[in-house]
This record gives sequence, structure tokens and C-alpha cells, in this order.
Amino acid sequence: MKTEDIKKALRQKHEKEKLTAKDFLSTGSTLLNLACTGHPEHGFAKGHYFFLVGDSISGKTWLSLTCLAEASLNRNFDEYRFIYDNAEDGALMDIERFFGKRVAKKMEPPRGGAENPIYSDSIEDFYFHVDDAIKDGKPFIYILDSMDSLSSESEADKFDKTKKAYRDGKDSKGSYGDGKAKINSANIRRILSPLKKTGSILIIINQTRDNISAMPFQPKKTRSGGHALHFYACLEMWSSVAGKIEKTVKGKKRQLGVESKIKVKKNRITGRERSVTIPIYHSFGIDDIGSCVDYLIDEGCWKKGKEINAKGLGIVGSRNKIIRQIEKQELEKDLHELVADAWNEIEEQCTIKRKKRYG
Repeated sequence: MKTEDIKKALRQKHEKEKLTAKDFLSTGSTLLNLACTGHPEHGFAKGHYFFLVGDSISGKTWLSLTCLAEASLNRNFDEYRFIYDNAEDGALMDIERFFGKRVAKKMEPPRGGAENPIYSDSIEDFYFHVDDAIKDGKPFIYILDSMDSLSSESEADKFDKTKKAYRDGKDSKGSYGDGKAKINSANIRRILSPLKKTGSILIIINQTRDNISAMPFQPKKTRSGGHALHFYACLEMWSSVAGKIEKTVKGKKRQLGVESKIKVKKNRITGRERSVTIPIYHSFGIDDIGSCVDYLIDEGCWKKGKEINAKGLGIVGSRNKIIRQIEKQELEKDLHELVADAWNEIEEQCTIKRKKRYG
């Protein structure tokens, strides 16, 4: 190959990708989509890896599985495999009830089948399973739930040595790390190119930990797995419980769900860090309509008095009445457009309008 041909090929390889609507998958939340991409229907981009970190019971698994439900409704993902690596064996909800028949039918473990699923036990297993999926040739959405539940060969080796030394009455030497940071650093970058070539999506879930040694101005939460998980992520999101959703039943307050606060801390799509709050009900899942209604009220687009005037939808009433009417009249699309308009108006006012320094 001539030198000029090589240069041309390299330039084309490194040209910035131009994403179109068919390249995006909704997160299942209009507000989270806007926080991720600035578009009400676009969340995760094909060909990339996404990192979801969060507190316990803050909705990490709900969010990840909801994207499979969205993919089952999107024709651009008809040929995709739905691989759910339930490494911590924590998602025991009724998949068909909450995410639909197509997800229940298509969702598969990394190896084995519905009767004998084989999930990742170690971080080595995980990367081998992703490699298997890549070599299978079909595009996929792969969810690891979660990084924290995986052991490593070095962790197992350390345990065996410590056990033997203890029973022999000797001191055990060596690192107390689990080795995952080093393995992630060596392997996650290797799968980025195959993800892009196949248009596949990888979502890794991680649990927060209390940062006990944090200084006054350092974050109070941290997580395991090393810097590579952050460095190579297209988007990094952190979820926390902003509050409980409760209802008084028979004179007592009963919990219905949680208000999940999700902060986009790293964003290679828009470069913006944004936070949104999403209601997640134990008996329903993500309440997209409810979160959109709350957003329009909180931002002053809809005035709240004795009744709420849902301007743009022609509905006046309580919050619950507005939600019911939106569902009954199938006004979800109109609602999403109103939320997007309000969001973009705020973003416009946050934009610095100055003369360009460079043409």
C-alpha cells in the first residue's frame, strides 16, 4: 500500500463518528436521555461502553434492564442479543411483567441457557464472556450486574496463601488488592474497537462504597475496579436515593419506591454534567411520565395552585389526574416535546455567547 493510501486510511479511522437517530437507544427515561445527549429519545450510543455506579437500592438494575425493554421496541435493535450477566444474582423480579415478553424471551446469560445459566464468577470470566459475544458476530447489549460481585485469580490466590499461612502459624505477605484494577486496565481498552465495529453496547454496573479516608473536600463515596472503568467510559452515571416514595395505607405510611437521583459525571457525547431525579416504583418500575410532569412543575412551566394547568396538553387537575389523562389520551409524545423544549431553553440560557476565537 502506498504511503498516501496509508495516511488516508488512518485519517478516516480517526475521523469523528457522526451519530444518527438509528445509533441511539433510549434509557427509558426522557430526563435521563436529555442529561446524556440533549435529545429526549437518545440515551446510549451504539458501539460504546457505559459505566453505571450507584448506591444500594438506587435503581441501577432497573435502569439497565429498562434499556433492554426500550431495545425490544426499537427496530434498529431487532438483531441484537440481550446478554444479562447476573453475576451477583440480585435481579429476581418478574422480567416479563416489568420489561415485556420480548425481553423475557430474548434475554440470555453469557453461557448456558435459561435452565442452566452460567454467569461470570471472576473478572477473567467476564472478559472471556464478552470476547465470546464479540466472536459470535452478532451485535449485542451486554449488562454486567455487577463488577463488585466478581472475584479474580489474584484474589483467590491471596486467599489460599493467607489461609495456609494462618493454619501454619505464619504471617501472610503480599498485596491486599483484588487485582481487578490491573485486569480492567489491560482488558477493557481491548474490547472498545470490537464494540464499535459491531455497534454493540456494554453496560457495567458498580456499587458505591463509603470513602472512609476522605479528606474534607474529597467525595464521600468511592467505588472499586480502578481508573480504567472511568477513563474508557462514554458516559459515567452515579445514582443515589434522593428520598422514599410513600403512601398512607390503613393509617400507616407504606413505601412504594424511591426517588433516584442520577448524575451524569462524565459525558463524551455533549461534555456536560447534568443531574435528574426519577421516580422508580417497586410495582411499576421507572415512572417516565411522572418524572416529566414533576420536571415541568419544578421548572415553573406549569403553575401549581389548587390545580395544575398543564399548558400545551389542555389538561387541568391534580398531578395524578394529569398523569392518568396523558396515558388515556396517549399524549406521551407531546409531553416529551414539552420537556425537551423546557430543557433546551435552559441549556440555551446556560450557553456562553461570544465571538468565536477560531474560525
